[in-house]
Amino acid sequence: MNQIDRKISAAPCPICRKPMDAAFKPFCSKRCADIDLNRWLTGVYAVPVTEDEDEDGERPAEPGEGDRS
Repeated sequence: MNQIDRKISAAPCPICRKPMDAAFKPFCSKRCADIDLNRWLTGVYAVPVTEDEDEDGERPAEPGEGDRS
């Protein structure tokens, strides 16, 4: 086992900080894995996004902008 493997196997569960179980990697149990999945599905975890330009290179219109004829 190399140094990187030792660091990974020594990492605690990201939910409860108990030692990781290889069967539920990187978690210690199915319960902690399910808690993490629920956090992703309910939007607790989110990847930040900035939408400066649209695909065509133009800036998207702000809400309230545009033609109001």
